[in-house]
Amino acid sequence: MLEIKNLTKFYGSTRAVDDLSLSVAPGEIYGFIGHNGAGKTTTLRSVAGVLDFEQGDIFIDGHSIRTEPVAAKSVTAFLPDNPDLYDFMTGIKYLTFIADIYRIPKEERYDRIKTYADAFELTGVLGSAIGSYSHGMKQKLALISALIRKPRLLILDEPFVGLDPSASFLLKGYLHELCKSGGAVFFSTHVLEVAEKLCDKIAIIKHGRLVEAGPTAEIVGKSSLESVFLELAQEGEKQ
Repeated sequence: MLEIKNLTKFYGSTRAVDDLSLSVAPGEIYGFIGHNGAGKTTTLRSVAGVLDFEQGDIFIDGHSIRTEPVAAKSVTAFLPDNPDLYDFMTGIKYLTFIADIYRIPKEERYDRIKTYADAFELTGVLGSAIGSYSHGMKQKLALISALIRKPRLLILDEPFVGLDPSASFLLKGYLHELCKSGGAVFFSTHVLEVAEKLCDKIAIIKHGRLVEAGPTAEIVGKSSLESVFLELAQEGEKQ
């Protein structure tokens, strides 16, 4: 579903991502772990086609993000860590706008919107301007806008930060549903507990380079990664 080949990305003279390669198969929830500044967000934005990159290539469902960007993005939904929404729009107008872009038939879009809005307890405010939403409500709206697309690949940057326990539980269930239908999830997190419990596989990035990647149980059990885990844990205590 996703294949990253020798991805290298520079910011000026700084190598933010250094020759990174990994693959995510259909049906997998793949966690991407690293400290702040490790290169997680840069990688995700490159996969989503938001950032250009100097070397390597990225394939989504067989389509190169470089040479077939429309085909790759048409089966992808990307949710950044701080999504930009149109505050002047109402929630329902924003979701309808997204549905128009992805050409979701009208009879399907409203069923999907109702299902997810009811589940995330957002139905009652869809008629209000997004600018009046709390941070948590905006995050839920952004999640709904990604889920209604029924993507083959869902890319999420720190999706559980700011969500209440009920919404987090719901999201985990939807991620499993997407994978059971043949899709895949690639998401970044610095919360090791979430990665251990939710992910089929994990990749760890440090200073732009891939430290380790593989099945979650194997990665968690490797003593060579102890320093990385400790570094992440210390960051979590400071926040």
